[in-house]
Amino acid sequence: MRAPAAPSQSSSTPSKHRRGDKRSPPRIGYGRADRRAGRRRPDSRAFRRPSKAFIGAARVEAFVSFRAGPSVFKDPSKLSFDYVPEKMRHRDGQMQRLFSYFRPIAEAGASSNAFLYGPVGTGKTHTAKRFCQDFRKFAAEHDRAVDFYPVNCRQRMGDDAVLLALVRHFDPHFPERGFSIAEKLETLRRHLEKLKIHFIVILDEVDALLKKSGADLIYSFARIAEESTAAKGNISMMLISQRPNALEYMDRAALSTFRRSNVVEFPPYDRKELRDILADRVGLAMHPGTVGEDLVDMIADIAAEFGDARYAIELLEKAGMLADEESAEEVVPEHVRGAKAHVHPTDVQDRLARLDVPKKLILLAIARKIRKKAYITMGDAESSYEVVCEEYGEKPRAHTQLWKYVRDLDALGLIDTKLSGEGVVGKTTLISLPEIPAKVLCDNLERSLKRRR
Repeated sequence: MRAPAAPSQSSSTPSKHRRGDKRSPPRIGYGRADRRAGRRRPDSRAFRRPSKAFIGAARVEAFVSFRAGPSVFKDPSKLSFDYVPEKMRHRDGQMQRLFSYFRPIAEAGASSNAFLYGPVGTGKTHTAKRFCQDFRKFAAEHDRAVDFYPVNCRQRMGDDAVLLALVRHFDPHFPERGFSIAEKLETLRRHLEKLKIHFIVILDEVDALLKKSGADLIYSFARIAEESTAAKGNISMMLISQRPNALEYMDRAALSTFRRSNVVEFPPYDRKELRDILADRVGLAMHPGTVGEDLVDMIADIAAEFGDARYAIELLEKAGMLADEESAEEVVPEHVRGAKAHVHPTDVQDRLARLDVPKKLILLAIARKIRKKAYITMGDAESSYEVVCEEYGEKPRAHTQLWKYVRDLDALGLIDTKLSGEGVVGKTTLISLPEIPAKVLCDNLERSLKRRR
C-alpha cells in the first residue's frame, strides 16, 4: 500500500515556515491543488496595491466627519496675544511719554530707562513693543541703530534664563549650558559693540525676576550702560509689572539707575475704549456680517467690569470658536454667554499649567485655608498641605523645600508673602492671594490634579 503523500507546500492550507529554512516561504494563492480541484485562477489584478485615487478617496471620506464648513474667522491670528496692532488704541499719552524718555537715545546715544505698570490687560506689553518698533524707525532717521527684545520673567525664571534669551537674540545657537552669568553678560556686551547698536531690553513681569534673583542683573545692565558709548553700542531698559510698588524689591544701587519720574501708568480701559478695541479686532479677524454691533457692545459691557482688553479679545475669540463648532453663519449672544463660562478674566490657567505637582499641592492647600481669611501664616499653610498630600497620596515635602515652593509661587504672582508685623508673637510669613479668588484656584487645581490620578 502506498503511503499517503505529504501535504503540498502549495496547498490552500500552507504549512508553517520553519526558522532557519533557507527556502522561500510558501506562497499563498493559486497552486497545484487548486488546479486539480478545477478552481479558476484568480484575476491577478485583485492582488494589486490600491491606486492613489482610491487612497485619496478614502481619505476624503474619512475627513467628511469633521464637517469643515465655512468659518466666521477671516484671520484668527489678529486675536492672538502675540499680535501687536499698528496703532495702540487709547494709549497715545503713554506712547508720547515713552518717546520723551527715550528720545535722547536717537539724538545723543544716551541710555534711558522706564517703568511701566498697570493691571492685567491694560496694554503695557503691546504698547512697549509697538513703541520700540516705531522708535527703531525714528532712530534710523537719525543714523542710530536700535534693536529691542522682550523677555517674560515669569516664563524665563532667574538671571541666567533671562540672559540666555537675550544672547540668543543675537546668536540663536548659543549653548544653554557651560557659561556663567558673567560670561553671558560679556558675550552680550561684545555683540552690542560689534553691531554698534543700542539695545532696549523689555523685562515683562519683572517682579518675578526681582523676587527670585534680586536686582543684580538690572544693576549689571546699568553698569554696561554707564561704561558704554554711542560709538560702541549701549543698553536701555523697560521694566513692566502689574504692581506699582515692584521697584521696592530693588536695592539702592539698582534703584539709583532709575529716575522715579520715568514711570508710565496704564489704567484699566473703560467701556467705550474696550468697544473701540473690539471693533478694530472684529474688522481685522472676522468675516463681514458675522459679528454685529450688539455683540461688540455685549462683550464690552462684560469686560468693562475689569477694564481688561485681553479678556474682551479672548471672549470674542471663544465666541467665534463656539459659532464655528455649530457651523453657525454668525456669532450670537448665546455664543458670548458660553464664552464667558469658559474664559476667566485673568491668565490663571496659563500660570497654573506651568506648575509641577508639588507646587500645585501647596497652592491648593493655601487656597483652601485662606477662603474666609485675608492672610494665613506659613504654619497654617503647612498643616493644610499635609492634609492635601494625604488626600492625593503624595509624600509631604520638608519645611525647607516647602518654603522654596512658596517663594516660587510668590515670584509667579499666584500668592503674596510678607513678614508679620505688630500683634503677632515672633516673626512669621503671612500669605495672601493678590488677584485670583480662592474658589477659582481650588476649582482649577482640583481639576488638574484629578486628571493625573
